[in-house]
Amino acid sequence: MRKISEKYDKVFVEGCAQPDTSQPRANAAFVILARNKEIDGVIQSIKSVERHFNRWYHYPYVFLNDGDFDDNFKEAVRNYTTGEVEFGKVGPDMWGFPDWLDPKVATEGIAKQGDAAVMYGGLESYHKMCRFYSGFFFNHPLLLKYEWYWRVEPEISYFCDITYDPFLKMIEHNKTYGFTIAVKELRETVPNIFRYASAYKRLHNLKSKGLWEMFVEPPEEDEDAPQDSDAPVSDKSLWESFTKKKEPLVDPESMEGEKYNMCHFWSNFEIAKLSWFRSKEYQDFFEMMDRSGGFWMERWGDAPIHSLAAGALLGPQDIHYFRDFGYRHTTIQHCPANAPGKQLAREPYLEKTTLPERKTNRGG
Repeated sequence: MRKISEKYDKVFVEGCAQPDTSQPRANAAFVILARNKEIDGVIQSIKSVERHFNRWYHYPYVFLNDGDFDDNFKEAVRNYTTGEVEFGKVGPDMWGFPDWLDPKVATEGIAKQGDAAVMYGGLESYHKMCRFYSGFFFNHPLLLKYEWYWRVEPEISYFCDITYDPFLKMIEHNKTYGFTIAVKELRETVPNIFRYASAYKRLHNLKSKGLWEMFVEPPEEDEDAPQDSDAPVSDKSLWESFTKKKEPLVDPESMEGEKYNMCHFWSNFEIAKLSWFRSKEYQDFFEMMDRSGGFWMERWGDAPIHSLAAGALLGPQDIHYFRDFGYRHTTIQHCPANAPGKQLAREPYLEKTTLPERKTNRGG
């Protein structure tokens, strides 16, 4: 993965400082997609967010579900949040099969992925979730009033106090999209995704603004290319160049001489400007990707969709790497380096422990 140069992107704040809560809040919210059965993981995430950030800033939460939240879920969530809370349902227009797709074809494609042991490929709900987060969440009625969002998943953890407002810093520095971890996608989940993303870029005559290259394999050097173009070439070398030159192999994953390196921003954490997702350019990109059928016949995730859209439409100056955020999801984590001498004294916050009570060592 190419490093994003600090010429375009630096840490917003080095070390910790007493949180400045005097500024007006951004028009922003946390967004959590969850089901009732995930309540323990949701509470774990909320505790971590509140302990390390939101106890100072009190941003609201929007909880979304393709079903109905029960009263137990709502009551439990309200017990741990300091900001306003809204609960919404994702309708079939955003969650179900699109009307242009034969459901039988989609379910057969999903079943084949399950048979092939593609990770999550056999789970219909996972395909629907990825498509929802790729092209619809930002237009959910509960989110239309917001300009920014911070995505939160069940069972995540933050390690470090976030003592500044990342929304305000994103606005101040004219950023569009923020991430903290970039990883490689599983190749078998997205065999044709780059073909369509590249076609969109070519169809709209888009030139890279410097970010597309982050998602493309570096070009391979031609061993047969002359090292010194000014050196004289003998008749013998000319003859050998014609008689011994091998025909290049056709790479089925290569488009316009470019090949996807499988890198993507891990979207279970992202802070982003919702107007970008709502823009005509992004909507056109999603429409082309969606119509390909890749969300069903393959297991396209929202992370590579967001990433390739950013590569096609944004530049490095539009992206922020939250390298100062300590963050963990499942088995993958990012742990930032300390800024020597710039830590605040640790204050007890045991009533908001990041672990669910059932996982603590307290006696009962």
